Amino acid sequence: MAGMRAKSKPPGRNSRIRGVARARRKTRGHQQATWKNQHIQMRFQEGFDEGYREGVQAGAQSFPTLFEGTSIVIPTYNQLSLVKQCINSIMENTDLSYEIIVVDNASTDGTAAYLQELGGQVRFRVLPNNRGFAGAINVGMMMSKGKTIVLLNNDTLVTEKWLDNMLACLNSDDGIGMVGPMTNYISGEQKIDVPYSNIVDMPQFARQFNRSDPSRWRRTDRLTGFCLLFRRELFEGIGYFDEGFEIGNFEDDDYNIRVRLLGKSLVMAQDTFIHHFGSVSMKALGDRFQEVNDRNQQYFMEKWRNPYEWIQQARECPGSVPELSHSALFFPDRIAVQAIGAQCYWIEHGRRRLVEGQLSFQSVRLSQIDLRRWELGEPISSDEAERKWRGEEAEQDRQYGVGILPDGSYLHMEDGKARRIVSAAVLRSWQLHLKPSRALTINQFEAMEPGLPIISPPLLRQAL
Repeated sequence: MAGMRAKSKPPGRNSRIRGVARARRKTRGHQQATWKNQHIQMRFQEGFDEGYREGVQAGAQSFPTLFEGTSIVIPTYNQLSLVKQCINSIMENTDLSYEIIVVDNASTDGTAAYLQELGGQVRFRVLPNNRGFAGAINVGMMMSKGKTIVLLNNDTLVTEKWLDNMLACLNSDDGIGMVGPMTNYISGEQKIDVPYSNIVDMPQFARQFNRSDPSRWRRTDRLTGFCLLFRRELFEGIGYFDEGFEIGNFEDDDYNIRVRLLGKSLVMAQDTFIHHFGSVSMKALGDRFQEVNDRNQQYFMEKWRNPYEWIQQARECPGSVPELSHSALFFPDRIAVQAIGAQCYWIEHGRRRLVEGQLSFQSVRLSQIDLRRWELGEPISSDEAERKWRGEEAEQDRQYGVGILPDGSYLHMEDGKARRIVSAAVLRSWQLHLKPSRALTINQFEAMEPGLPIISPPLLRQAL
């Protein structure tokens, strides 16, 4: 009928067949695409894994390779803006060979993404949790490849000729252990008054200030840790920072003492200035600052008591000063230690001997750097090490052990030498409180040859 639409016919059999075929082709195409993508992803992962293995192998082979330059180690935590400024200032004001190493204490402000964006301009590591200043610094020093090392706070701006002047000071005398610059904000002798109130005027002041002048180098008893320069040999001789100082504060004082025990000097390069915004990370603690500071101060005092007494004693120890090349000379003899891994070593007469079997007492964990200071000797059975530990092996072993003086202080007797144990905390750090001990009179003590004092190893909360 006119004006009426004809009804559409239902699809015929051929149309249905063509529709099914198209659906099957579409399904097969989708499956093929999926298989292709999976194959590509699998091949990519295989290639990535192979590349990673080759990278690890190449890194392990090149790990001991150093370069004639300076490793600048920067610890950071949730201070993205400051670390950007710090890195930029290094790139703008450092003409000598250097590498930048940033260790991020699990920041949540985008620091990791920023470091990734820098590509090869910096080497970096993002830690899984906040290990504090000492923990981050230790990781950075482990990563470092330079013949000299700078530890630099993230809240600093370096200036023209900063590294040139500090290196000139350090290299002027083999007896110098560490060098530090002057700044506008710090505790101690390195603080100076500055004429600028706006940071934009700082570079001009620093340019005039940073004129190399050996007459402006001054020895000091203490360098603060906002910027420290030293040779790699010093790091290898002293080892890592003590991670018992949580978050920050006093770990630099501790390192200063260990440097001076080796007879090395601390020097202020008063011809070098860098800007310091000032304890930004510590201020961020707010009400917790005092708690952290007090706890670290107590840890320092329990560890050292009077550190300057031990520095003086080390200097007066007969024939010791020219030979003080590493901190292991201040570690006790006849102890059990271990570094990375489960292998335990017996330390005696300057050698480390692999212990075969299980010891009944706990070994002391050290870093690989500390462990390598002792040359490797022949293995020793756990039974023999146990007898030596308890002074039960032979008549001569009676010359070994822990002595207690009338004033309650301790010493370690080693082959006729009397070595004062710096504190009760040091006694425990080496497990010496588990050794047999005996009371000594002052006359007995004075009849023995004095030896170097015994200090504690740095506490490490990570494998280094």
